[in-house]
Amino acid sequence: MVSEIGEHEGASGQARSGDVITDLDALRVDLADRYRATASAGASVDPELVEADLAALDRDGYVVLPDLLTAAECAGLRAELGGLLGHTGRNTFEGKRTQRVYTLLEKTRACDRLVDHPRVLALLDRLFLPNYLLSQLQVINILPGEQAQLLHHDDGFYPVPRPRPALSAATMWAIDPFTADNGGTVVVPGSHRWGSRAPAATDPRIGTRMSAGSCVFYLGTLWHGGGANRSTAARLALTAQYCEPWLRPQEAYTLSTGRDTARAVSEDIRRMLGYSIHPPFMGAVDGMHPKRLL
Repeated sequence: MVSEIGEHEGASGQARSGDVITDLDALRVDLADRYRATASAGASVDPELVEADLAALDRDGYVVLPDLLTAAECAGLRAELGGLLGHTGRNTFEGKRTQRVYTLLEKTRACDRLVDHPRVLALLDRLFLPNYLLSQLQVINILPGEQAQLLHHDDGFYPVPRPRPALSAATMWAIDPFTADNGGTVVVPGSHRWGSRAPAATDPRIGTRMSAGSCVFYLGTLWHGGGANRSTAARLALTAQYCEPWLRPQEAYTLSTGRDTARAVSEDIRRMLGYSIHPPFMGAVDGMHPKRLL
């Protein structure tokens, strides 16, 4: 495996072969060092703003990022995503009165700017190792009469005991406004620091209220869930989840996303789909960098 990796073109385009690996540190960076990750769009965000967002995350486990999309952009998303909506969930967790759309990257380019928004990437760049992955991307449309979702934490299916740092993080984008009555995401502040216990009835719960175009960013260790929709209108949202580069994502993007789509998306999204290397060679294809497939 190591010898195969040594026999390819490096980032400069010059052939490299016969490299000698003398210690584990050299092995850990071999292939990744030849194809270094470029800075994400998050590098353009004011560091002071990022630090304030991180402080809120550390304190509460979530932070609301207000008004990142314009009213016109939200209207465009409603029109585009409305045509994709179909059946409701298969169980009470997905929601018997909740419509969900998966494999979005293959169906529309309209959501790309939410997945790789600089304000979001700036946080992910500081929370996770380089070349973190997109774990899930879906539309969630909560219809009137839906009950509150079971509270959960998104990285709970990874068998690593708590308390611990988050292994994943997520955004929930309000395409429609989130109100107290229409199913806005319910969060349990501070629960990201808990050990193995689940929320009790006495733990405070907050229903996020956001204008359309805002998003709530929360850690994978935070207990949360979709709220009940007691209004007379649907509540449209989009969620993107991300995870450490050494973990298996929830959605198998290398299977569900074609190469034409991988060529069409941004470099940030392409990297998050798995066209990247976690040192020393996790993600390699035939011993080489997966971007060679494109």
